Parts: sequence; C-alpha cells; structure tokens
Amino acid sequence: MLSSDQPPLSTAIPVEKIRYNEQGLVPAIIQDYLDGAVLMMAWMNRESLQKTLEIGETWFWSRSRQQLWHKGETSGHTQKVHSLRYDCDSDALLIGVEQLGDIACHTGERSCFHQIDGKVVLPPSDILSQLFAVICDRRDHPHESSYTCKLLAGGDNKILKKLGEETAEVVMACKDDEPDAIASEVADLLYHTLVALAHHQVDLKAVYRKLQERRTKQTQA
Repeated sequence: MLSSDQPPLSTAIPVEKIRYNEQGLVPAIIQDYLDGAVLMMAWMNRESLQKTLEIGETWFWSRSRQQLWHKGETSGHTQKVHSLRYDCDSDALLIGVEQLGDIACHTGERSCFHQIDGKVVLPPSDILSQLFAVICDRRDHPHESSYTCKLLAGGDNKILKKLGEETAEVVMACKDDEPDAIASEVADLLYHTLVALAHHQVDLKAVYRKLQERRTKQTQA
C-alpha cells in the first residue's frame, strides 16, 4: 500500500479506468511530492501500475527490454510513492514520490530533465526551493560581492539581526494593511529565513516534511 502520510486512497487510481495506448502503456510523470520538481518520465502498463499501487514504490515497463523494472533496484535510488493522479482523459499519470538519494536520473542528476542547450541546470520546482538552492550554492561557493555571502559570513549575529528586523517590518506592513508592502516584506522575511536554514545546514525539505506531517494530522483528525 501507499505511504500512510497521505489522505486515504479513496482517490487511488482504478487500474481498469486508465486509458492505455495501442501498446497497452500509459505515460507516467514522476514528481517530487514536496517541492514539485519533475524528476522523470517513464511508461507503465497495467501490471506495473498494479505493482506500484500494491508495493508503494514505482514500477515501470521497459519498451527496449520488454519487461517490468523496479526503479532503483540496482542503484538503491527507489521512489516511495506518496500520491497518484490521472488526468482528465485518464491517459496520463502524475505520481508524487519521495526520491531516495535525491537522484532520479541514471546520469547521477536529480532529474532527467536537467539540460538546457547542453548545459546542466537544476530542475524547475517551487520558487522557495529554487531560491534555497541558490543560497546554498553561495554558501558553498562564496562571492565577495554577494549580499547572501556577506550575511553567511556574519554568522548568527548578522543573520538573526536581519530576521528580527524583517519580522518587525512584516508586522508593520500588516498593521498598515498594505497588500503590496505585505507581500514584499514577507518575501524579504522568507529569503532571510532561508539564509538561516542554509547557515545551520537545515534542508528546506525538512521544513516541508514538518508542514506535510501537520497537514496530514489535521486531515486525519
């Protein structure tokens, strides 16, 4: 069965409802269940979909080898399934997973969709994850002219001082009931919070998991 930290599978995919193509296959888009990054695309048939539902890890159909394959069976980079959806035509799947090892591509990249004009890039995900990745890169590869690097170099004294200032500015913007100012100040606060996370080596996904756990508890209550 699927992971217990998601809503009950009353919306689970009925295998018989899926519209398979002439080869008996359906495309499956695999997505990080926390930050929405698209990790890969593969094909499923009725049997692989059934195994995915039963075991809670992704199984696919290899068109070249003409056989089922369990994602991560040799690499250890398995995909724990958290959600399954099908589109309005019932002929495509969207599967939210926890990617163990954070590597989905056989090249060692996080996502199979990691190239633009031959250059390796991060897969698109939510804006906070993208910003956090940039902040972590600044932490690991400092630039003298970078404001982020200056904050990190200042340690907790500088980072926490800015967090306090930005929090107060959010409060004042809310008190003045100025929507644009509120959005701007909250953006500043989120950025400086991400800097604090990076400084303390706390992954943004750890925060997402806490939010997911609390949401699940509320859903199940």
